[in-house]
Amino acid sequence: MEQHGISKLDLKRRNRMQVLKILKQRGPTSRIDIAGTLELTRAAVTIITNEMIEQGIIAEIGEYKHTTEKAPRGRKKILIDINHHYKFALGVTIEEDIVSVGLSTLSGAVLDKRNLPIDSKTPKDTIFDYIRASVKEVLADNCLKKENILGIGFGIFPTMYQRLGIEVKNGEPDYAKAEEYVRSYTTLPLVFDNSVKGTSMANIDFQKSKDPDRHNIAFLQYGSNLNFVVTNLNDPIISYDNRTDFVDKIIIDPQSDELCKCGRRGCAENEITPHAIIAKVRKVFSREATPALYEMCEGDPARITLAGVIEAKNKGDKGITEVYEAVNHLTAVLLNNLFFSTNPQKLVLHKFNIGEEEFAHLIDAVKSVAGESVASKIELSIIEDKHRFLSGCALAIRELFFNRGGFDA
Repeated sequence: MEQHGISKLDLKRRNRMQVLKILKQRGPTSRIDIAGTLELTRAAVTIITNEMIEQGIIAEIGEYKHTTEKAPRGRKKILIDINHHYKFALGVTIEEDIVSVGLSTLSGAVLDKRNLPIDSKTPKDTIFDYIRASVKEVLADNCLKKENILGIGFGIFPTMYQRLGIEVKNGEPDYAKAEEYVRSYTTLPLVFDNSVKGTSMANIDFQKSKDPDRHNIAFLQYGSNLNFVVTNLNDPIISYDNRTDFVDKIIIDPQSDELCKCGRRGCAENEITPHAIIAKVRKVFSREATPALYEMCEGDPARITLAGVIEAKNKGDKGITEVYEAVNHLTAVLLNNLFFSTNPQKLVLHKFNIGEEEFAHLIDAVKSVAGESVASKIELSIIEDKHRFLSGCALAIRELFFNRGGFDA
């Protein structure tokens, strides 16, 4: 006999997912308010939430405190919230310069971490061996058993796919080989995905202050190339999720003298990425224009690094300051284009490695290009450099907890 409709289990899972989604977005909320939002009866919400409380997934945390002098009559609102220690998530993030492994609560609070600096010469086996050893250490050091862990989330930066033996077919990475290796030492549930997507999710899910009206952000990650994720109702939009590096090819200076390897003039990759900045600095490199950098590199332009450029800029090299002003302007053009093409509530910048003063200069550039309104919606990522594993944690928590309504696999 053909089956139609939704099963009781699927309906139950969906209702629990919706309850958890509301609590994630709003923080502590009453059953009455949840019922109103979901258009369910109070009795139905009570049955759903009581079962989740019995299982330790959520908890009652006390009465709602009214801000008015006189509280309304009738039944008092009891607030419930996610039990953020119900289970823990292991996160692994593999990017061009670091392998980050750590442990977090369901709210993204950091409990343990391990970081291994890497470069383009670090062997694949070294990376995988480090992850294997670190996962075992974290579990042992924190006295955790399998039942305490949701699973392991792996966030992998797109430029690392080839190095790790991850094939990309029709734009989609195939993580089968990486998963097979991890399966050789753990039976925990595994989630593999793009680390840019994971970090954008961490910026949404791990905010300490809840904003129920915040439903979409755009997220730009800086590195040897630029990666971009757009969300709607706090979930990644698939068309952007599949190819996060498309932003590299956006034209931001059509009058540029530089022709990119892609055949275009003035694309973001060829104008504001680290290798582009170094190329621009080499053009003005001299004892007169860049004295501090010239001394550091002993007059050899081949020895210029981004770290050296930043140090020389902080020492006041005029030539480098001019380069940075130009790059700041082009970055503002890119942010303007991304904002008006996606219309997010916030545009979050990650790994730009700038302090408050430099961020203020960038915002000034955005104001001059796009105006005050756009500039006010740009902010820096909440994920610290030493906690990049939270990308993996966010992926695991989304897939293995929220998307399952708290049910085990």
